[in-house]
Amino acid sequence: MSTIEFNTQLFSLNSSLNAFAYNLTKNAQEAKDLYQETAFRAISNREKFNPGTNFKAWMFTIMKNIFINQYRKKQKANTVIDKTENLFYINSGKNTIRNEADTNIALKELNKMIDDMDDSLKVPFKLHYDGYKYQEISEQLDLPLGTVKSRIFFARKALKQKIKNLYGDYHTIRMSLTA
Repeated sequence: MSTIEFNTQLFSLNSSLNAFAYNLTKNAQEAKDLYQETAFRAISNREKFNPGTNFKAWMFTIMKNIFINQYRKKQKANTVIDKTENLFYINSGKNTIRNEADTNIALKELNKMIDDMDDSLKVPFKLHYDGYKYQEISEQLDLPLGTVKSRIFFARKALKQKIKNLYGDYHTIRMSLTA
């Protein structure tokens, strides 16, 4: 296969390879890097391709193998090797206590904000937060479904505004509500 034919086939697979790379990495920048590495390896190993075989499958196999090797390398990089005599570094993490005071305070403040809401918004919101579906809330409170949805929407909107008033721009505040 000539260089021109090889490059033409590679170019025709551009969108398929980019889509496959994104599917593997779930990140646009990493997908571009993976595609680039795949194209580089394919071009530098062009003579290893057997004409008459499936070029697309060959390219996808190269990409998949590069992805797997990079994944394994990342996993290995996260491994901690403790060469101390008594395994001090590995054993030191067992007694670590996580300080959740800021999360607990934020959660108390959030619950206070919810409790200060009008009952017409608070009750549907709390039921939805507890996992009830809109239809179940509608039946339980004997309200139309649309009313339940709009009250939950307005409760969220009011809560966001209260958070913004208290903390400023709330998307920069990191609060964990899963405590």
